[in-house]
This record gives sequence, structure tokens and C-alpha cells, in this order.
Amino acid sequence: MPAKRLSVVVTRRLPDPVETRLKELFDTELNEDDRAMSREELVAAMQRADVLVPTLTDQIDATMLGQAGERLKLIANYGAGVDHIDVHSARQRGVLVSNTPGVVTEDTADMTIALMLAVTRRIPEGLAEMQAGEWRGWSPMAHLGSRIGGKRLGILGMGRIGQAVARRASAFGLQIHYHNRKRLRAEVEEAHEATWWESLDQMVARVDVLSINCPHTPSTFHLLNARRLKLMKPTAVIVNTSRGEVIDENALTRALRSGELAGAGLDVFERGAEINPRLRELPNVVLLPHMGSATLEGRIEMGEKVIVNIKTFADGHRPPDQVLPSML
Repeated sequence: MPAKRLSVVVTRRLPDPVETRLKELFDTELNEDDRAMSREELVAAMQRADVLVPTLTDQIDATMLGQAGERLKLIANYGAGVDHIDVHSARQRGVLVSNTPGVVTEDTADMTIALMLAVTRRIPEGLAEMQAGEWRGWSPMAHLGSRIGGKRLGILGMGRIGQAVARRASAFGLQIHYHNRKRLRAEVEEAHEATWWESLDQMVARVDVLSINCPHTPSTFHLLNARRLKLMKPTAVIVNTSRGEVIDENALTRALRSGELAGAGLDVFERGAEINPRLRELPNVVLLPHMGSATLEGRIEMGEKVIVNIKTFADGHRPPDQVLPSML
């Protein structure tokens, strides 16, 4: 008699090839209208599923896990970050958590460079002028931005994405500096011609562009606070494609409005889609709707990792991308 197929609930729409394969392998319930589930709907989904496939829009806390019942055995997260899931509580209840690490590295690094150029070369201002039909021809002093070649790039978080940013930035002639929880091996530093700063305060005071590439943890919350932002050059630019909570958004807005910073390129925000309205008004800020990892290729690769994690679990083995509380 064939083994019973796992019941899988997917909380958001995924690329067609991923959804098709999930349906082939498992008893899969899809979210056809792609509407974010409420807390009550997520709890109900966990109660009827062996495996939940959530995304970063799904906040899963200890209270919800306590109501999930006994059926749920795996949360196969669609994404690398798991700060929206209470991994400790899941572990205590015997629920495994897996993620999809490494998939978004190159795409996010590409977007970091794109934002860096968009801010320093004032691309959105030029685009808006063209779309409004207001351009009247070339002028020597019009749309003057700043050159990035020869400038200092500070990378906060020199993991996979930080190093991918460093590789790209080197090709543009930027000098690479970084601050990390742990210093990289000498051969890795040499490969990137990167300078390590033990003191984040000292690094931010000396760089021309600061790229945020660290995860959101209790220790990185508001790591860039008002005091640290005041240490930066008034000509400096900040780019964030990591997590919005790393920056005190109100303090950043004040610094940009007062001219204490030259500009910012933001793909993530402290309160998700609730963006400080004063931030929207600033001409020296480029805002994107969390597009850093948004390539079709990347989304399919993420789905493939989810499927491998579920299939491995279904075969009685530990998912290859299992997340443990000690890893957070």
C-alpha cells in the first residue's frame, strides 16, 4: 500500500513550475488569490497541514504555534530569513524549521549596486523629468551626481551577500571596507582587497557609501541609530537591501532632511509596508518595494530548495536546510 502523501499548505502564490511540482509530489493546498493570511487563517492552516510553506509576510509566533495542534511537523520557509518565525518555540513543540539559504545572494547584490548608482547618479530624478516631459536639453550643470570610483564602500555584514557586493563594487573601483561580527580569514580579505574595522563607529565615519547586508537580530536592531548616523560624512550615502530594522528609520529621515546625509537607497523598511511618509517626500532617497531578490530565476530556485527540504523530510531524513535555534 503506498504511503500517504504529506499535506502541504502554501501561504502565497509561487512560480508556476514550483506550484506544479509541489502538487505532483504532495497533497498541496495553494493560495490562489495570493492574499496574505490572517493570524487565524495561519493557525487553521497549521492545524490541517503536515507541512506549512510560509513567506516573510507570515508572522508565526509562540501563541500561534501553541494552537497549531499535533499534526504540523515542518515549517518549510520560502526564503532565507526566519526572523518572522519563532524557531525556539517551534523546536520545543517538535516542529522542524527549514529555509532557503544562498539563493538570493547574487540577485540582492545586483540590486545593492543598482541602488548605489541610482542614488549617487540621481537616476530617479532624471527619469521623473523625462516621464513628465520636462527635459529641455543637455546642460553642463544639470543633474550632477557623484562618481563612485575611488570612493570607500563600507559593508556592514560580510557574509555571502556582503562578499558578492564587494566583488561587484571592486569592478567599479570602490575601496572595500567592512565590519563583521567576526573577522574574515586572511585569504578572503585578500581576495576582496578588503579592510576590516573592529569598530563600526570608526568605519561609518570614514566611508562614502555604507551598504547594509547583515540580518535582523536583537543585536542588530537599530544598529544604525541616531548617534551612529551623526558620525557619517554629510556626503555619504546609505544603501539597505537587508532588513529595515537595522536602521532607525526616523533618525535616518531626520538626517536626510537636515542634510547630514547625502542620500539613501532603501529596499527594506523598519515597519514593512508602513513607510515614514516624510521619507517618501525626499528627492535624495530611492525607495523600492522589497525587490532585492525579485528575479524569476531566484524565485524558482527558492521553490526548488523548499521542495528538496520537504521531500527529504518525507523520506525520513533531516531537511538539508534545517534551521536550529543555535544558528540564530
